[in-house]
Amino acid sequence: MSTTQGEILWVDDEIDSLKSQILFLKNKGYEVTPLTNGYDALELLKEKNIDVVLLDESMPGLTGIETLAKIKEMDPNMPVVMVTKNEAENIMEEAIGGQISDYLIKPVNPNQVLMSLKKIMDSRRLVSERTTIAYQQDFRNLFMALSSNPNHEEWKELYRKLVYWELEMSRSDSAEMMEVLQNQKAEANTEFFKFVSKNYEGWIKGKNAPILSHELFKAKVAPHLQQGKPTFLVVIDNLRYDQWKAFQPIVNDSFRILEEDMFYSILPTATQYARNALFAGMLPAEIETKFPNEWKNDDEEGGKNLFEETFLRYQLKQLKLDHLKTQYIKITNNENGKQMEDDIHNFLNNDLTVIVYNFVDMLSHARTEMEVLKELASDEVSYRSLTVSWFEHSPLHRALRKIADKNIQVIITTDHGTVRVKTPSKCVGDRQTTTNLRYKHGRNLQYEERDVLAFRDPKVAGLPRPNVSSAFIFAKEDVFLCYPNNYNYYVNYYRNTFQHGGISLEEMVVPVIRLQSK
Repeated sequence: MSTTQGEILWVDDEIDSLKSQILFLKNKGYEVTPLTNGYDALELLKEKNIDVVLLDESMPGLTGIETLAKIKEMDPNMPVVMVTKNEAENIMEEAIGGQISDYLIKPVNPNQVLMSLKKIMDSRRLVSERTTIAYQQDFRNLFMALSSNPNHEEWKELYRKLVYWELEMSRSDSAEMMEVLQNQKAEANTEFFKFVSKNYEGWIKGKNAPILSHELFKAKVAPHLQQGKPTFLVVIDNLRYDQWKAFQPIVNDSFRILEEDMFYSILPTATQYARNALFAGMLPAEIETKFPNEWKNDDEEGGKNLFEETFLRYQLKQLKLDHLKTQYIKITNNENGKQMEDDIHNFLNNDLTVIVYNFVDMLSHARTEMEVLKELASDEVSYRSLTVSWFEHSPLHRALRKIADKNIQVIITTDHGTVRVKTPSKCVGDRQTTTNLRYKHGRNLQYEERDVLAFRDPKVAGLPRPNVSSAFIFAKEDVFLCYPNNYNYYVNYYRNTFQHGGISLEEMVVPVIRLQSK
């Protein structure tokens, strides 16, 4: 079996003078095909797989620059290193404009050629190796942190590190190390479920609690509001921390990050509960008491998030911020988005503009409904990539860029995240039982106890009690709850889709970021 480092084509009309350099490369494991003119090079490239072309710039007949143009017509991604006697700026500009990967000045030193090839061919492998070594060194630290009974702040730090390595690994090509990381992440979620099960009831009572959904506005938004300085609070539905980190570089072009933190979504990690709590500054049980006509339980008819503005204005009044000029906007489709983009300059007259952007939530639900999206977002990497692509081309990004030169601040956050479900668990309930795959509430629920956190009295979890015998259950880790009828069909249909409502790092530990225009 060949152990070649790569196939090199070296094109130079004085190729004989390069014999020692070619021999040097062959001794380093490269296969080198020497040719003396551009015509032969183009013919060879039609027939043979080449990794890199070394191309002399000044050849008789077809010049190096002309050959380069024709190579790029055939294969725009072919790496070409231009070798030239001439340091004249216009020649280099032509070559660089023609997308060369590197250039070398004659006489070429064999080590220079080697370094150029390594830079082009091995950069991905070298990055992968460096990432792998660094992760292996950190693996033990993460393992130790997991086993040392972390508190809610340390869990945020642990999750931050896991996401950092996940993003690094997805840039490199180490499938084996990615698998190790995924196993570590699964183990982290197992421990996280135990941690939440043990502490959640205490958090609701205010014991050693992290910032939860209903405290987010008071803790992370209100202190930064002031009259005369426009603040935009952008709540992107269903945004995970790793998705934020993936599109952060796009945001960095226009804004400076003043603070990046995470908070904990309440249970269920579902829009109707977590987002209403965020705007009302109250737990769902309190909202139901205070706003009996506006709060709707899962089993009731009608929209569940129709009164966010009412709740927000109530909270502003409670915080003595109702003197601020405030506007609430909800984006549920692209038309709304374009309208918001057109109106963005008018919002600069507000002290606080709240923009609820539903795209990511629509995407994750659509992901289970549409086969095309199932293909597009079949794993974490493609799901992140889809979010980045959406954000980059969204009316939201364009609108923010339009006002980035004004003296504004932007706070980006979310209501909850989402998790890729893999493990089915049987659950039985009556006709009133909710259909969500990650949590259920209803009477006479039967379920696998080891797969869920159950609250037989919803009040202790800060949740309304639709009926005297209503209980709530929340799925752990990557579990999804399926009814026994048509069990196999639903298991196959929903496995590997992104769901929310339950207990995982991805759903519960979510970002809040404060930005300032540059």
